[in-house]
Parts: sequence; C-alpha cells; structure tokens
Amino acid sequence: MADLLYPPVIGAARAWFKALDLRFDVRGSEHVPAHGGAVLVSNHISYLDFIFTGLAARPAKRLVRFMAKDSVFRHKVSGPLMRAMKHIPVDRSRGEHAYSHALDALRAGEVIGVFPEATISRSFTLKDFKSGAARLAQEARVPLVPMALWGTQRLWTKGHKRDFGRNHLPITIRVGPPVSPDPDETALSLTDRLRERMHELLETAQRAYPASPGGAADSWWQPAHLGGTAPTPAQARAL
Repeated sequence: MADLLYPPVIGAARAWFKALDLRFDVRGSEHVPAHGGAVLVSNHISYLDFIFTGLAARPAKRLVRFMAKDSVFRHKVSGPLMRAMKHIPVDRSRGEHAYSHALDALRAGEVIGVFPEATISRSFTLKDFKSGAARLAQEARVPLVPMALWGTQRLWTKGHKRDFGRNHLPITIRVGPPVSPDPDETALSLTDRLRERMHELLETAQRAYPASPGGAADSWWQPAHLGGTAPTPAQARAL
C-alpha cells in the first residue's frame, strides 16, 4: 500500500521546523541503510523525539515505522494519523502482538524506530534498556542503527512547559555505524553493546552542542554530571 499521508506529514514538520527557526546539526545519516530492514534506536529525552529520529532517515529516503504506546493510537486525532503512517501500537500487557508486527515489518524491508528506554529520561542520561530492539534485530537478521538526540528536551519534555518560541534553538543528531548482531550473542549482551555505543554518541552530541545554559534558572536541561540542575539518574528513578 502506498504511503499517501506520511510524505505530507514530513513536509508539514519541515515547515514547522522552519517556523520555529530550529538549527540542525546532523551527522552520520549515511549509516541508515538505503534498502532492507533495520532497527533505528534512539535515546528518549523529549515528547517529540520520534520526529527528529525520523528526520535522520530522510537522506536515505526511508520512512520509519515507530513502536509507540497504544494510547496514542486511541486518540481521536493522533490515532488515525499513526495508523495511516503504519506505526506500530504497543500494548504493554500484550507486547507479543507489537513484537510480531514489528518483526513482520522488518522482514518486509521496513525501518523500525525503537526507544529502548521505553519512557522519557528525566535525567537526560541513558536509562536501562529493554532488550526488545536487540531481539528484533537478531530474529529478523537486520542491523541496529544507533543514534543520539540532544537539545530536543528544550522544546518539550516531561515536567517542563513546552517552548515553541522562535528562539534559534539548536538540535544535534548523531547516527553511528550499524551494530550487527552476532549469531552466538545473547540479546542481553547485544543490548549492552548497543547501549555502550549510544552512550558514546550521546556524549559526542553533547560536546558538539553549540549552546550552554543561560544561568542557573536555565540549567534544567543540562544533566547533573555536566553541571546542570536536571535530576540525577537516582532522583529521576524516584520521580
């Protein structure tokens, strides 16, 4: 079935980026395969991360099918859009259905987008990873493509108001070389290897970010280990 809605939605998103005057620094998008199945794996620091994760796949002319919680699909506005763009609903009480759906899509040559932390990281550091992305890549025999986003938390994240003002906000995106599953590797070992690679990408994105907090009141989006006032990972777990 042709993707009639997805391209116009991408066009609308690009127009929105321009209206917000967002500045993008994207490196490594050549690592997204132009053909065949792949699992695109990103950190999760904003409600809008799926938009920017998908942006990294555009140079390869790929449309990413994201796995998202099923409540998004039940919403009267987002639901029809999500279904029309062939995203994958995840009911956490019946996760096997979403897994089977994603596996079929990978075997059909689709790119599946996964946030292995499952929920937004309030500390803006990597949380523990679920092993689903690794298991999908192993069973479908496709690569994992790691990536890291930085700056998206300043637009809209958990516990903070949305900021959609025209403020020249920079967004940094780093995509790493594919991580190929080893036939003799466990899903947990592959997940650890993926997380280590994504940690390196996240640190690279943070170092490359062209902006710093404008004082103590603006340091909420900076992780505690970098001198910001975001919760530590332990504090975030308590929240």
